[in-house]
Amino acid sequence: MGPWRCLLLLPLFAVVVEAQQQQFMEYVERRLTLLEERISQWHDQSSRYSTELRDFKNQVLGMLETAEKEREAMRSEAESAAVRVDRLEREVDYLETQNPAPPCVEVDETLMEKQVATAKQRKNDKYTKLTDCSDTIASVRAMKILKRFGSTSGLWTKDAAGNSEKIYVFDGTANDTVYIFPRMREFTLFSATRKAARIKLPYPWVGTGHLVYDGHLYYIRQQGPFQVIKFNLANKTVVDSSVFPAEEQIPVFGLSPFTYIEMAADEEGLWAIYATKEDEKNICLAKLDPTSLDIEQMWDTPCPRENAEGAFVVCGALHVVYNTRLPSRARVQCVFDVSGTLSPEDASLVYFPKRYGSHSSMKYSPRERQIYAWDDGYQIIYRMEMKKKLEV
Repeated sequence: MGPWRCLLLLPLFAVVVEAQQQQFMEYVERRLTLLEERISQWHDQSSRYSTELRDFKNQVLGMLETAEKEREAMRSEAESAAVRVDRLEREVDYLETQNPAPPCVEVDETLMEKQVATAKQRKNDKYTKLTDCSDTIASVRAMKILKRFGSTSGLWTKDAAGNSEKIYVFDGTANDTVYIFPRMREFTLFSATRKAARIKLPYPWVGTGHLVYDGHLYYIRQQGPFQVIKFNLANKTVVDSSVFPAEEQIPVFGLSPFTYIEMAADEEGLWAIYATKEDEKNICLAKLDPTSLDIEQMWDTPCPRENAEGAFVVCGALHVVYNTRLPSRARVQCVFDVSGTLSPEDASLVYFPKRYGSHSSMKYSPRERQIYAWDDGYQIIYRMEMKKKLEV
Protein backbone atom coordinates (compact mmCIF):
# COMPACT_ATOMS: atom_id res chain seq x y z
CA MET A 1 0.00 0.00 0.00
CA GLY A 2 1.42 3.35 -0.94
CA PRO A 3 1.96 6.31 1.30
CA TRP A 4 -0.86 8.20 -0.17
CA ARG A 5 -3.36 5.51 0.73
CA CYS A 6 -2.31 5.54 4.38
CA LEU A 7 -2.88 9.24 4.51
CA LEU A 8 -6.38 8.71 3.19
CA LEU A 9 -7.24 6.11 5.86
CA LEU A 10 -6.07 8.11 8.90
CA PRO A 11 -9.20 10.31 9.12
CA LEU A 12 -11.38 7.22 8.83
CA PHE A 13 -9.60 5.52 11.75
CA ALA A 14 -9.94 8.65 13.82
CA VAL A 15 -13.72 8.72 13.23
CA VAL A 16 -14.08 5.04 14.21
CA VAL A 17 -12.06 5.48 17.42
CA GLU A 18 -14.07 8.53 18.40
CA ALA A 19 -17.31 6.66 17.81
CA GLN A 20 -16.13 3.73 19.98
CA GLN A 21 -15.09 6.09 22.78
CA GLN A 22 -18.49 7.76 22.63
CA GLN A 23 -20.27 4.41 22.88
CA PHE A 24 -18.08 3.35 25.79
CA MET A 25 -18.77 6.57 27.68
CA GLU A 26 -22.49 6.17 27.09
CA TYR A 27 -22.29 2.57 28.39
CA VAL A 28 -20.39 3.67 31.52
CA GLU A 29 -22.90 6.45 32.14
CA ARG A 30 -25.79 3.99 31.85
CA ARG A 31 -24.13 1.60 34.26
CA LEU A 32 -23.41 4.41 36.73
CA THR A 33 -26.99 5.60 36.48
CA LEU A 34 -28.27 2.06 37.14
CA LEU A 35 -25.90 1.69 40.07
CA GLU A 36 -27.05 5.01 41.53
CA GLU A 37 -30.65 3.88 41.22
CA ARG A 38 -29.89 0.63 43.03
CA ILE A 39 -27.98 2.48 45.76
CA SER A 40 -30.91 4.82 46.20
CA GLN A 41 -33.32 1.87 46.31
CA TRP A 42 -31.15 0.08 48.89
CA HIS A 43 -30.97 3.25 50.96
CA ASP A 44 -34.77 3.58 50.90
CA GLN A 45 -35.22 -0.08 51.87
CA SER A 46 -32.60 0.17 54.64
CA SER A 47 -34.30 3.25 56.02
CA ARG A 48 -37.67 1.48 55.92
CA TYR A 49 -36.24 -1.64 57.61
CA SER A 50 -34.63 0.50 60.31
CA THR A 51 -37.94 2.20 60.95
CA GLU A 52 -39.77 -1.15 61.13
CA LEU A 53 -37.11 -2.58 63.45
CA ARG A 54 -37.37 0.43 65.74
CA ASP A 55 -41.15 0.14 65.78
CA PHE A 56 -40.90 -3.60 66.53
CA LYS A 57 -38.41 -2.95 69.33
CA ASN A 58 -40.73 -0.40 70.89
CA GLN A 59 -43.61 -2.85 70.56
CA VAL A 60 -41.61 -5.64 72.25
CA LEU A 61 -40.55 -3.30 75.05
CA GLY A 62 -44.17 -2.38 75.60
CA MET A 63 -45.19 -6.04 75.68
CA LEU A 64 -42.39 -6.86 78.16
CA GLU A 65 -43.45 -4.01 80.38
CA THR A 66 -47.06 -5.23 80.27
CA ALA A 67 -45.94 -8.81 81.00
CA GLU A 68 -43.88 -7.62 83.97
CA LYS A 69 -46.88 -5.75 85.35
CA GLU A 70 -49.07 -8.84 84.89
CA ARG A 71 -46.43 -11.07 86.53
CA GLU A 72 -46.27 -8.73 89.50
CA ALA A 73 -50.04 -8.74 89.74
CA MET A 74 -50.12 -12.56 89.58
CA ARG A 75 -47.44 -12.79 92.28
CA SER A 76 -49.48 -10.51 94.52
CA GLU A 77 -52.58 -12.60 93.86
CA ALA A 78 -50.65 -15.83 94.62
CA GLU A 79 -49.37 -14.40 97.90
CA SER A 80 -52.86 -13.28 98.80
CA ALA A 81 -54.23 -16.75 97.91
CA ALA A 82 -51.52 -18.41 100.04
CA VAL A 83 -52.49 -16.22 102.99
CA ARG A 84 -56.17 -17.11 102.51
CA VAL A 85 -55.37 -20.84 102.19
CA ASP A 86 -53.25 -20.71 105.34
CA ARG A 87 -56.06 -18.94 107.18
CA LEU A 88 -58.54 -21.52 105.86
CA GLU A 89 -56.29 -24.39 107.06
CA ARG A 90 -56.14 -22.88 110.53
CA GLU A 91 -59.90 -22.39 110.57
CA VAL A 92 -60.48 -25.99 109.45
CA ASP A 93 -58.07 -27.25 112.10
CA TYR A 94 -59.88 -25.16 114.70
CA LEU A 95 -63.27 -26.50 113.62
CA GLU A 96 -61.96 -30.08 113.71
CA THR A 97 -60.63 -29.63 117.22
CA GLN A 98 -63.73 -27.84 118.46
CA ASN A 99 -66.29 -30.14 116.85
CA PRO A 100 -65.21 -33.77 117.24
CA ALA A 101 -67.56 -36.55 116.27
CA PRO A 102 -69.86 -37.42 119.16
CA PRO A 103 -68.74 -40.70 120.70
CA CYS A 104 -71.06 -43.56 121.33
CA VAL A 105 -69.36 -46.15 123.50
CA GLU A 106 -71.13 -48.66 125.64
CA VAL A 107 -69.55 -51.59 127.42
CA ASP A 108 -71.54 -54.82 127.48
CA GLU A 109 -70.36 -56.40 130.73
CA THR A 110 -71.99 -59.76 129.99
CA LEU A 111 -70.30 -59.99 126.61
CA MET A 112 -67.02 -58.92 128.16
CA GLU A 113 -67.23 -61.68 130.77
CA LYS A 114 -67.81 -64.25 128.03
CA GLN A 115 -64.80 -62.95 126.09
CA VAL A 116 -62.63 -63.10 129.19
CA ALA A 117 -63.76 -66.64 130.00
CA THR A 118 -63.05 -67.82 126.44
CA ALA A 119 -59.63 -66.19 126.41
CA LYS A 120 -58.66 -67.66 129.79
CA GLN A 121 -59.68 -71.14 128.66
CA ARG A 122 -57.11 -70.87 125.90
CA LYS A 123 -54.53 -69.13 128.05
CA ASN A 124 -50.94 -70.23 127.36
CA ASP A 125 -52.09 -72.67 124.64
CA LYS A 126 -49.94 -73.08 121.57
CA TYR A 127 -50.93 -70.55 118.95
CA THR A 128 -52.12 -71.66 115.52
CA LYS A 129 -50.41 -69.34 113.05
CA LEU A 130 -52.50 -67.47 110.50
CA THR A 131 -49.66 -66.88 108.05
CA ASP A 132 -46.50 -68.65 106.93
CA CYS A 133 -44.27 -65.92 108.37
CA SER A 134 -41.23 -67.58 109.94
CA ASP A 135 -38.80 -64.66 110.15
CA THR A 136 -37.12 -63.24 113.19
CA ILE A 137 -34.79 -60.32 113.78
CA ALA A 138 -31.10 -61.02 113.28
CA SER A 139 -29.71 -57.51 113.81
CA VAL A 140 -30.27 -53.80 113.32
CA ARG A 141 -29.15 -53.23 109.72
CA ALA A 142 -29.28 -49.42 109.72
CA MET A 143 -30.43 -46.45 111.79
CA LYS A 144 -31.69 -43.07 110.60
CA ILE A 145 -32.38 -40.10 112.86
CA LEU A 146 -35.15 -38.06 111.25
CA LYS A 147 -35.43 -35.02 113.53
CA ARG A 148 -36.25 -33.85 117.03
CA PHE A 149 -39.89 -33.03 117.60
CA GLY A 150 -42.07 -32.43 120.60
CA SER A 151 -41.68 -33.84 124.11
CA THR A 152 -39.07 -36.26 125.39
CA SER A 153 -41.70 -39.02 125.33
CA GLY A 154 -44.12 -39.72 122.53
CA LEU A 155 -45.05 -41.93 119.62
CA TRP A 156 -44.84 -41.68 115.84
CA THR A 157 -45.91 -44.34 113.36
CA LYS A 158 -47.48 -45.25 110.03
CA ASP A 159 -50.51 -47.43 109.38
CA ALA A 160 -49.22 -50.92 110.16
CA ALA A 161 -51.68 -52.64 107.80
CA GLY A 162 -52.24 -50.20 104.94
CA ASN A 163 -50.23 -48.56 102.17
CA SER A 164 -50.76 -45.02 103.36
CA GLU A 165 -47.70 -42.78 103.66
CA LYS A 166 -49.26 -40.64 106.40
CA ILE A 167 -47.30 -40.07 109.59
CA TYR A 168 -49.23 -40.11 112.89
CA VAL A 169 -47.67 -38.31 115.84
CA PHE A 170 -48.70 -38.50 119.52
CA ASP A 171 -46.75 -35.84 121.38
CA GLY A 172 -46.30 -36.56 125.09
CA THR A 173 -47.82 -39.25 127.27
CA ALA A 174 -51.26 -37.72 127.90
CA ASN A 175 -53.22 -35.62 125.43
CA ASP A 176 -56.28 -35.62 123.18
CA THR A 177 -54.84 -34.42 119.85
CA VAL A 178 -53.18 -36.46 117.11
CA TYR A 179 -51.01 -34.78 114.45
CA ILE A 180 -51.17 -36.24 110.93
CA PHE A 181 -48.55 -35.38 108.31
CA PRO A 182 -49.35 -36.34 104.68
CA ARG A 183 -45.91 -37.84 104.00
CA MET A 184 -42.53 -38.38 105.58
CA ARG A 185 -41.17 -35.36 103.69
CA GLU A 186 -43.53 -32.90 105.37
CA PHE A 187 -42.80 -34.38 108.78
CA THR A 188 -39.04 -34.21 108.22
CA LEU A 189 -38.81 -30.71 106.70
CA PHE A 190 -41.18 -28.73 108.88
CA SER A 191 -40.39 -28.25 112.55
CA ALA A 192 -43.81 -26.83 113.44
CA THR A 193 -47.17 -28.57 113.28
CA ARG A 194 -48.68 -26.01 110.89
CA LYS A 195 -48.41 -28.44 107.98
CA ALA A 196 -50.09 -31.22 109.97
CA ALA A 197 -53.77 -31.99 110.23
CA ARG A 198 -55.13 -32.34 113.75
CA ILE A 199 -57.68 -34.76 115.11
CA LYS A 200 -59.09 -34.12 118.55
CA LEU A 201 -60.15 -37.44 120.02
CA PRO A 202 -63.41 -37.82 121.96
CA TYR A 203 -61.47 -39.19 124.94
CA PRO A 204 -57.94 -38.18 125.96
CA TRP A 205 -55.25 -40.83 125.55
CA VAL A 206 -52.58 -41.96 127.99
CA GLY A 207 -49.19 -43.60 127.47
CA THR A 208 -47.42 -44.38 124.21
CA GLY A 209 -48.92 -47.76 123.39
CA HIS A 210 -51.29 -46.64 120.63
CA LEU A 211 -51.49 -48.16 117.16
CA VAL A 212 -52.75 -47.20 113.70
CA TYR A 213 -54.00 -50.30 111.91
CA ASP A 214 -56.02 -50.54 108.68
CA GLY A 215 -57.39 -47.01 108.83
CA HIS A 216 -58.28 -47.18 112.52
CA LEU A 217 -56.62 -45.81 115.62
CA TYR A 218 -56.46 -48.12 118.62
CA TYR A 219 -55.65 -46.07 121.70
CA ILE A 220 -55.86 -46.32 125.47
CA ARG A 221 -58.39 -44.08 127.20
CA GLN A 222 -56.91 -41.92 129.92
CA GLN A 223 -59.64 -41.86 132.55
CA GLY A 224 -61.62 -44.69 134.09
CA PRO A 225 -60.83 -48.37 133.45
CA PHE A 226 -58.16 -49.24 130.92
CA GLN A 227 -60.31 -49.10 127.86
CA VAL A 228 -59.10 -49.72 124.30
CA ILE A 229 -60.87 -47.33 121.92
CA LYS A 230 -61.19 -48.16 118.22
CA PHE A 231 -61.44 -44.87 116.32
CA ASN A 232 -62.14 -44.54 112.58
CA LEU A 233 -59.68 -42.00 111.19
CA ALA A 234 -61.67 -41.40 107.99
CA ASN A 235 -65.00 -40.31 109.46
CA LYS A 236 -63.61 -39.46 112.93
CA THR A 237 -66.01 -41.60 114.91
CA VAL A 238 -65.63 -44.20 117.64
CA VAL A 239 -66.31 -47.63 116.14
CA ASP A 240 -65.93 -49.83 119.20
CA SER A 241 -64.30 -50.13 122.59
CA SER A 242 -63.26 -52.81 125.01
CA VAL A 243 -62.39 -52.78 128.69
CA PHE A 244 -59.25 -54.84 128.98
CA PRO A 245 -59.96 -57.88 131.19
CA ALA A 246 -57.12 -57.52 133.63
CA GLU A 247 -57.68 -56.50 137.22
CA GLU A 248 -55.31 -54.09 138.90
CA GLN A 249 -53.21 -53.39 135.86
CA ILE A 250 -49.72 -51.98 136.35
CA PRO A 251 -47.30 -50.33 133.91
CA VAL A 252 -46.19 -52.94 131.41
CA PHE A 253 -42.58 -51.65 131.22
CA GLY A 254 -40.47 -50.88 134.26
CA LEU A 255 -38.76 -47.92 132.55
CA SER A 256 -41.96 -46.52 131.00
CA PRO A 257 -44.39 -45.99 133.90
CA PHE A 258 -46.84 -44.09 131.70
CA THR A 259 -47.73 -47.08 129.46
CA TYR A 260 -50.20 -49.67 130.78
CA ILE A 261 -51.15 -51.37 127.49
CA GLU A 262 -48.90 -51.56 124.42
CA MET A 263 -50.84 -52.18 121.21
CA ALA A 264 -48.75 -53.93 118.55
CA ALA A 265 -49.18 -55.27 115.02
CA ASP A 266 -47.23 -57.78 112.98
CA GLU A 267 -47.75 -60.15 110.07
CA GLU A 268 -50.26 -62.13 112.18
CA GLY A 269 -52.49 -59.20 113.12
CA LEU A 270 -53.24 -57.25 116.30
CA TRP A 271 -51.71 -57.82 119.76
CA ALA A 272 -51.88 -56.29 123.24
CA ILE A 273 -48.89 -56.29 125.60
CA TYR A 274 -49.76 -55.67 129.25
CA ALA A 275 -49.04 -56.57 132.89
CA THR A 276 -51.21 -57.33 135.90
CA LYS A 277 -50.87 -57.25 139.65
CA GLU A 278 -51.45 -61.00 139.67
CA ASP A 279 -48.10 -61.59 137.98
CA GLU A 280 -46.39 -58.25 138.32
CA LYS A 281 -42.89 -59.51 137.58
CA ASN A 282 -43.50 -60.63 134.00
CA ILE A 283 -45.15 -59.28 130.87
CA CYS A 284 -48.37 -60.73 129.45
CA LEU A 285 -49.46 -61.00 125.81
CA ALA A 286 -52.90 -61.21 124.17
CA LYS A 287 -54.05 -61.75 120.58
CA LEU A 288 -56.93 -59.45 119.60
CA ASP A 289 -59.50 -59.49 116.83
CA PRO A 290 -59.01 -56.10 115.11
CA THR A 291 -62.65 -56.02 114.00
CA SER A 292 -64.44 -56.74 117.27
CA LEU A 293 -61.59 -56.23 119.79
CA ASP A 294 -62.34 -59.71 121.15
CA ILE A 295 -59.48 -61.37 123.00
CA GLU A 296 -58.69 -64.54 121.07
CA GLN A 297 -55.94 -65.91 123.30
CA MET A 298 -53.70 -64.88 126.22
CA TRP A 299 -50.19 -65.86 127.36
CA ASP A 300 -48.01 -65.39 130.42
CA THR A 301 -44.51 -64.74 129.09
CA PRO A 302 -41.17 -65.29 130.86
CA CYS A 303 -40.08 -61.75 129.97
CA PRO A 304 -39.58 -59.60 133.11
CA ARG A 305 -40.97 -56.10 133.45
CA GLU A 306 -37.91 -54.83 135.30
CA ASN A 307 -35.69 -52.59 133.13
CA ALA A 308 -37.99 -53.12 130.13
CA GLU A 309 -38.50 -49.97 128.07
CA GLY A 310 -40.55 -51.23 125.11
CA ALA A 311 -41.70 -54.23 123.12
CA PHE A 312 -43.00 -55.23 119.69
CA VAL A 313 -44.17 -58.39 117.94
CA VAL A 314 -42.60 -59.88 114.79
CA CYS A 315 -44.11 -62.95 113.10
CA GLY A 316 -45.92 -63.96 116.28
CA ALA A 317 -42.90 -63.53 118.55
CA LEU A 318 -42.81 -60.96 121.33
CA HIS A 319 -39.53 -59.01 121.47
CA VAL A 320 -38.93 -57.09 124.71
CA VAL A 321 -36.36 -54.28 124.70
CA TYR A 322 -34.37 -53.62 127.89
CA ASN A 323 -32.18 -50.78 129.11
CA THR A 324 -30.99 -49.42 132.43
CA ARG A 325 -32.20 -46.56 134.57
CA LEU A 326 -29.02 -44.75 133.54
CA PRO A 327 -29.64 -45.16 129.78
CA SER A 328 -27.15 -47.28 127.88
CA ARG A 329 -27.50 -49.45 124.78
CA ALA A 330 -31.02 -50.80 124.35
CA ARG A 331 -31.20 -54.49 123.52
CA VAL A 332 -33.73 -57.24 122.81
CA GLN A 333 -33.03 -59.58 125.67
CA CYS A 334 -36.23 -61.65 125.85
CA VAL A 335 -38.14 -63.27 122.97
CA PHE A 336 -41.37 -65.23 123.42
CA ASP A 337 -42.72 -67.07 120.36
CA VAL A 338 -46.41 -67.97 120.76
CA SER A 339 -46.15 -70.76 118.16
CA GLY A 340 -43.20 -72.40 119.94
CA THR A 341 -41.06 -72.35 116.78
CA LEU A 342 -38.36 -70.14 118.26
CA SER A 343 -37.03 -70.85 121.73
CA PRO A 344 -35.65 -68.00 123.85
CA GLU A 345 -32.23 -69.65 123.88
CA ASP A 346 -32.02 -69.67 120.07
CA ALA A 347 -33.05 -66.03 119.58
CA SER A 348 -30.46 -63.45 118.61
CA LEU A 349 -29.40 -60.82 121.13
CA VAL A 350 -30.23 -57.67 119.17
CA TYR A 351 -28.60 -54.37 120.16
CA PHE A 352 -29.80 -50.91 119.21
CA PRO A 353 -27.15 -48.19 118.79
CA LYS A 354 -26.80 -45.99 121.88
CA ARG A 355 -28.32 -42.59 121.24
CA TYR A 356 -29.79 -40.08 123.68
CA GLY A 357 -31.76 -41.84 126.38
CA SER A 358 -34.46 -44.45 126.67
CA HIS A 359 -37.06 -45.37 124.04
CA SER A 360 -40.53 -44.25 125.04
CA SER A 361 -42.08 -46.10 122.07
CA MET A 362 -41.02 -48.61 119.40
CA LYS A 363 -43.52 -49.46 116.65
CA TYR A 364 -42.79 -52.29 114.21
CA SER A 365 -43.98 -51.90 110.60
CA PRO A 366 -44.61 -55.37 109.07
CA ARG A 367 -44.79 -53.91 105.57
CA GLU A 368 -41.47 -52.06 105.76
CA ARG A 369 -39.66 -54.36 108.19
CA GLN A 370 -38.49 -51.41 110.27
CA ILE A 371 -39.17 -49.83 113.65
CA TYR A 372 -40.34 -46.28 114.31
CA ALA A 373 -38.82 -45.25 117.64
CA TRP A 374 -39.06 -42.16 119.89
CA ASP A 375 -35.87 -41.60 121.87
CA ASP A 376 -35.74 -38.57 124.19
CA GLY A 377 -37.62 -36.42 121.66
CA TYR A 378 -35.72 -37.76 118.64
CA GLN A 379 -37.62 -39.67 115.94
CA ILE A 380 -35.56 -42.63 114.72
CA ILE A 381 -36.03 -45.38 112.14
CA TYR A 382 -34.36 -48.76 112.71
CA ARG A 383 -34.13 -51.00 109.65
CA MET A 384 -34.00 -54.63 110.62
CA GLU A 385 -32.03 -57.54 109.20
CA MET A 386 -34.25 -60.64 109.18
CA LYS A 387 -33.52 -64.38 109.24
CA LYS A 388 -35.58 -67.53 109.27
CA LYS A 389 -36.28 -68.80 112.77
CA LEU A 390 -34.72 -72.20 112.10
CA GLU A 391 -31.52 -70.53 110.87
CA VAL A 392 -30.94 -68.42 113.95
